[in-house]
Amino acid sequence: MRTLVCGSLAYDTIMVFPDHFTRHILPGDTQVLSVSFTVGEMRREWGGCAGNIAYNLQHIGGEPVVMATIGDDGRDYRERLTAFGVGVDALRHVPGTYTAQAFIINDLADNQITAFHPGAMGFSHQNRVGDVADIGLGIVAPDGKDGMWSHVEGFARAGIPFVFDPGQGMPLFSGPELMTMIEKADYVAVNDYEGRLLAERTGVPLAGIAEMVDALIVTLGGDGSVIHADGATFAIPAARPAAVLDPTGCGDAYRAGLLYGIANGWDWERTGGLASVMGAIKIASRGGQNHAVNREVVGALYRATFGTDVW
Repeated sequence: MRTLVCGSLAYDTIMVFPDHFTRHILPGDTQVLSVSFTVGEMRREWGGCAGNIAYNLQHIGGEPVVMATIGDDGRDYRERLTAFGVGVDALRHVPGTYTAQAFIINDLADNQITAFHPGAMGFSHQNRVGDVADIGLGIVAPDGKDGMWSHVEGFARAGIPFVFDPGQGMPLFSGPELMTMIEKADYVAVNDYEGRLLAERTGVPLAGIAEMVDALIVTLGGDGSVIHADGATFAIPAARPAAVLDPTGCGDAYRAGLLYGIANGWDWERTGGLASVMGAIKIASRGGQNHAVNREVVGALYRATFGTDVW
């Protein structure tokens, strides 16, 4: 089933400062701050929610189609997605812009300074769900505000079931706006912090939100996840990763598992189990798209975790 993955594509430049920021920032003089950090390590990663989700979904046999915007520097990203077999017929080039980019500096105490340039992401509303053929399922992941709103409306208008994943885009919307988007969605996926924030902003407890959709999925990090569906609650254990190196993109990997299970009509225990395994495989590698993932690797960890075959 062709699955339309609406969200951001981004380049992440990650640097490590081999010292502590506090040794170079005077607390009493931050009103005239002027600092320069020489970094000893730097890497550039492929990122963005849509890119991460599609990467994982494609490698386990799904059919993702990315709906996103790229700038004049986005040709390499398009070629990468194409090489993996990801659909790019909904990928839009916005001339005169840069692809969304994050510049991140970490110090030795894991403090972080980030600069984010949305660039082409601010034009994501120019993409229309109705313009893409043969879509059976979708997800609205963090993107530009107008784009997220437009894509929710587009799925609802077309009668295509979709997952609403507000994530870091949640602060862009008011409580009433979030309620409208939830009411149009078939599924809502959040982590535990986002779930508490969603309940606070909408004034509706998670139990109430669960009654509005076919399923509410809440991830709990190392404690697994919980899926509220069909009047029942399914506690999904966390799969044990080979290592815990970088949580970046773990939620996106989990959502790829969700989409695969939904697209194939699986029950929630099997779907949640696959999603759990996908997140565990990702956390053992740095970056959102550097982990080796395929049906054999996923099947082995699923069997080790749940004692049955997933495929």
